[in-house]
Amino acid sequence: MVLLINTADDPVIERILTPRIALTVAESLAFREGRHVLVVMTDMTTYAEALREVSAARGEIPARRSYPGYLYSDLASLFERCGRIRGRPGSVTVLPVLTMPGGDITHPVPDLTGYITEGQVVFSAEAHAHGLYPPVDPLASLSRLMRNGAGPGRTRADHLDVAAQLLSALARARQVRDLAELIGVSGLSRTDQAYLDLEQAFRTEVLGQSPGEARTLDDTLDRVWRVLLRLPRSELSMLPASLLEGR
Repeated sequence: MVLLINTADDPVIERILTPRIALTVAESLAFREGRHVLVVMTDMTTYAEALREVSAARGEIPARRSYPGYLYSDLASLFERCGRIRGRPGSVTVLPVLTMPGGDITHPVPDLTGYITEGQVVFSAEAHAHGLYPPVDPLASLSRLMRNGAGPGRTRADHLDVAAQLLSALARARQVRDLAELIGVSGLSRTDQAYLDLEQAFRTEVLGQSPGEARTLDDTLDRVWRVLLRLPRSELSMLPASLLEGR
C-alpha cells in the first residue's frame, strides 16, 4: 500500500499535486511491475476547493459557484488516468470519493464527476441516521457499464431483469411513502402497503449487512427475489413469466 497525505495546514498547491503524484505511482506499479492497482482519492471536493483558491489567486474568470471554468477538464484529467495499456500487464482503477456540500448532488463537483465516471455510489444521510450500513441510496446510485457486464454468461440469467424490477419497485415505494405522510398508512391500499413493506425488507435483508460480512452475488439476488415476492404477482410486470414460474 502506498499512502500520500495532504493536510489542511499544507500549502494549497500541494493539494493540487497530491492526486497527480499518486496516479503516477499507480501507473508505475501497474504498467512497469504488472500489478492491478486501486487508487482511492478522497476528498475530491477538497481538491476542487483548492483548485478554486488557486484560480482566484491567478485572477481567472470564475464559473459556477466561483469554481474555474476548466473544473470539468481538470477532474477528467485525473479520473481518466485509469484502465489498461494494450500490450502491457497491469491495470489502474480509480475510485474518487467526494462529499456533497449540504447533500446537494447538483453541486458542481458531484455534478461534473457524474458526467466523467462510469458509475456512482451515493450514500444517504437518512439511511445513516436509521443505522443502516452501508447507507447506500439505490435510486441515486448507478452504473453505466452494468448491462455490459451482467446477465447470461456473465453473472446470472435473471440479474438484469431482477435489478430493473427492484429499482422500479423502490421508486414506487418512495412515492407511496410520500403519500403516506399526507394521508397516513391506514389510508393506503393493500398494494401500496405492500410497497412500503418491500422497501423496509430491502433495507434490512438486502442492503444492511455487517462490516465484515462477505456476501456473494447469488446470495444477494436470492435475497432480492424474496423481497420482490412480497408484492402481488400482478405488480411484477418487468419479470418474464419464465422467471416467475416456480417462485
